Amino acid sequence: MVVLITGGAKSGKSSFAEKYAARLGAKGIYIATSPVFDEELEERVKKHQLRRAQAAIPWDTIEEPHELNAILRELAAAAKLWEEETVVVVDCLILWLSNWLLRFEQDREVERIEEQMALLVDTLRAFPGTLLLVTNEVGYGIVPEYPLGRLFRDLAGVMNQRIAAVCDRVFLVTAGIPVELKSREFIF
Repeated sequence: MVVLITGGAKSGKSSFAEKYAARLGAKGIYIATSPVFDEELEERVKKHQLRRAQAAIPWDTIEEPHELNAILRELAAAAKLWEEETVVVVDCLILWLSNWLLRFEQDREVERIEEQMALLVDTLRAFPGTLLLVTNEVGYGIVPEYPLGRLFRDLAGVMNQRIAAVCDRVFLVTAGIPVELKSREFIF
């Protein structure tokens, strides 16, 4: 089962993902995509680590800002994990996308970023275990002033749509309250 958890900044997405993982499995693997480049971010990471250390299930952490697809394929191949009721949490897809965008910022190689997104969608379709993906909704606010910000907002929206389409469940977390979206009936 692949689940997307989305919402605004500081909406409670990560803590919901960790609690949900504890309901679904006996062990967790946490894939952190954020590079730590300043003291404030280091404090955020420590808070996340402390929360997981006090969680109902044990967590292993993998820190990887770019090679999410490779890690997920490696985990998918480790069939033993799925016998042990392991839940994988990726936090967060928006940071992963940002890492790729910054890597190719100078050359504006949008095609390479879109290739990574397409590869991720394929990886998710084939994932054999339970996978929870945390992302952000970045398009609710004002239009970014700079071209790079607009490109990021647009890529994030496209990525979230493509991933939501292949997920079994999609939650929107607002003010700490998760609402499951895919179970709702929509009229187009």
